[in-house]
Amino acid sequence: MRAIWKGAVSFGLVSIGVKVYSATEEKDIRFHQVHREDGGRIRYKRTCSVCGEEVTYDDIAKGYDIGGGEMVILTDEDFADLPLSTSHAIDVLEFVPAEQVDPILYNKAYFLEPEGSATKPYVLLRDALSDSERVAIVKVALRQREQLATLRVREGVLLLNTMLWPDEIRQPDFGFLDEDLKVRPPELAMASSLIDSMAGEFEPDAFTDDYRAALQEVIDAKVEGREVVQPEEEEAAPAAAVDLMAALKASVERARAARGEAPSGGGAEPTPISSARSAKKAAKKAPAKKAEPAKKTAAKKTPAKKAAAKKAEPAKKAAAKKAPAKKTAAKKSA
Repeated sequence: MRAIWKGAVSFGLVSIGVKVYSATEEKDIRFHQVHREDGGRIRYKRTCSVCGEEVTYDDIAKGYDIGGGEMVILTDEDFADLPLSTSHAIDVLEFVPAEQVDPILYNKAYFLEPEGSATKPYVLLRDALSDSERVAIVKVALRQREQLATLRVREGVLLLNTMLWPDEIRQPDFGFLDEDLKVRPPELAMASSLIDSMAGEFEPDAFTDDYRAALQEVIDAKVEGREVVQPEEEEAAPAAAVDLMAALKASVERARAARGEAPSGGGAEPTPISSARSAKKAAKKAPAKKAEPAKKTAAKKTPAKKAAAKKAEPAKKAAAKKAPAKKTAAKKSA
């Protein structure tokens, strides 16, 4: 690695000379713009939009657009008068708990290496930071700009993380935040079950950039003059489901299958929702079984009622016939 900056960490009255190295590097595949017919590189000329002349780097200055077609031009002398533009100090401001620093503030990372005789104070600061479980909030001037940063320990080395300023963080302003959306407890329970079924330990090396690998394969095939083999298509993502519960349940089963676990219906540990549903079904089925014999007994008794009704019909008819006789006897007695 090549140092991109040299300076000193100012820790109270202690000064620790350090070299700064980029801790990360992009692995993205870069392309040049070329002429399609002959592969020649496309060049761009620096021309002035007013006079149309080609301009060299020595004649280029920085301009700030203030609107209305007006431009304020700043020279190198203007930047030289700014504070901390050439300072090579990393000033420690305070030490704070690491969890209080929102990760959204982090920008770029740099390794710090002790320079010359600064190894002992460097190790002292490193060990003190590790024991305190805190990070140092510092200010540093990199590339002619003052930046807020943190100092923490990673794999025995001090790591400088430059940070964005608080006013550089946008505030989310979305309509759904003002809506009164309520999540049902069963849905929340199933979502929690899905999270549990997909839980694991984060291992960065387990993840790869499949797009970059496929693109590199295409480039290598072009160089070697061989046919490009298309990779296997991944399973298409399911469309947006109308039934949220069904989608969550299917996701849980899919996650369990990916881990080699048995599905919930095959002896796997039941979820809170499945346990509650099983209990309800059992409670409903128990009274139903007891009621069945009663229904059969009632069904058996029905023919007897019909027979009694049939026997009663002739008696009613006979009584109806005897009624006129009673009226005749009444007339005779009169």
